Amino acid sequence: MSPQDRFSAARRVLREGVTRAYPGAVVEVGRRDGILWEEAFGVVSEDMQARPTTLDTVFDLASLTKVLSTTVLIMIATERSRLDLDAAAAERLREWKGHDRETVTLADFLAHTSGLTAHLPFFRDHGSRAEFEWAISRLALEYAPRTKSVYSDLGFILLGFVLEDILGDTVDRSFSRLATARFWPDIRFRPDLGMRRRCAPTEVDPWRGRRLVGEVHDENAWALGGVAGHAGLFGTATAVGRIAREVLGALQGEDTFVRPSTMRAFVLRTTIPHSTRALGWDTMQPTSSCGTRMSAKAIGHTGFTGTSLWIDPSADVYVVLLTNRVCPTRANNQLLAIRPAFHDAVLTALES
Repeated sequence: MSPQDRFSAARRVLREGVTRAYPGAVVEVGRRDGILWEEAFGVVSEDMQARPTTLDTVFDLASLTKVLSTTVLIMIATERSRLDLDAAAAERLREWKGHDRETVTLADFLAHTSGLTAHLPFFRDHGSRAEFEWAISRLALEYAPRTKSVYSDLGFILLGFVLEDILGDTVDRSFSRLATARFWPDIRFRPDLGMRRRCAPTEVDPWRGRRLVGEVHDENAWALGGVAGHAGLFGTATAVGRIAREVLGALQGEDTFVRPSTMRAFVLRTTIPHSTRALGWDTMQPTSSCGTRMSAKAIGHTGFTGTSLWIDPSADVYVVLLTNRVCPTRANNQLLAIRPAFHDAVLTALES
C-alpha cells in the first residue's frame, strides 16, 4: 500500500485545510528507522501566482525553537556538567533580583513555572539583550513560583541569554555547529539568501510595514536580531524529522545527541498541579494538538506560525506538521481544529 493510500484520511484533513486554515503545509511521518510518509500541500501564500509548497519549503518554526534549539542545547550542557538546572536563576542572571523570585531555578523557566507572565511586547521599547534581561527580570511575578504553570516566552528568552554565557557564543552559532556535526540540514536561525528563496511567507506585519519572508515572525525575537531562546529557528519538515528521529532514538534507549538518561529526565512531566509540561517539552493530553490516540509517553510542541512536532516512543512514531497559518494574518485560528483531527487520522492509519 502506498503512503498516499495508507494515510488517505490524514491527507484529506490537510487538503481541506488549504486556503481555509493555511496556504500551504508539509508533513513528515516516520519511525526511528526512517520516513513513512512525506508530502506537501497547497501553495506558499494566498497570492494568485504563488508557487506550490514542496518538501524543500522552509518554514518559520516559531516556538519549536524552544525544544529543537534551546532545550536541546541545554540538555547537552547539563550532560556535560556545564549547567545545573536546579541552581538559582539569580546565579546566572545578574538582574534577576527580589525576594519573590529568589527560589526560582533554571528548571522553572524550562517547565514554565517561574511566575513569569506569558508574553509582553518588549520589542516596542527594547532592542538589546541588556534591555530585555533587565525588563524581564524586574517584572512583578504573576504567581508564586511552582504553584502552577503558565506557558511563557519570557523564561525562554532568559534561557537563551544563559546559553550564550555558558557556551561562550551566540545561540545561533552554537546551534549551527551542532546541526553541522549531527548532519541536520536546512535548519538555522537567520536564513541565508538560498534558504530565504525557499521560505514560506508569514504575516503582513503592520509593525515592520512589510510581508515577512525569511524574517522571524515573532516581534521580540526580531528585536533581538532574529536569534532568541523562544523563537527564530527556520527549517524544513525534513530537517525537523531528522531531529525527531534522534529524539525518538534516545527515548528508546539509544545514544544520540544526548544519552537516554538525559532525554528521559527532560521529558518527565512535572508534579506542578494541572500542568502537562516537562522540561521544555509538552506531554500528551487528549485535548491537546496531538489528538486522542497517542500514548501517555508522547511529547511535543507547537509553534505560533502553524508548526508542530509530536513524538510517541510507545508507538515508535513522530509527526511533523509545518504550515504558515499566519499568512496573511495571525487572526486565522482554523488550524486549532485541524491539528487533532490530523494526528488522530495518522495514528489510526498506523494502527490499521
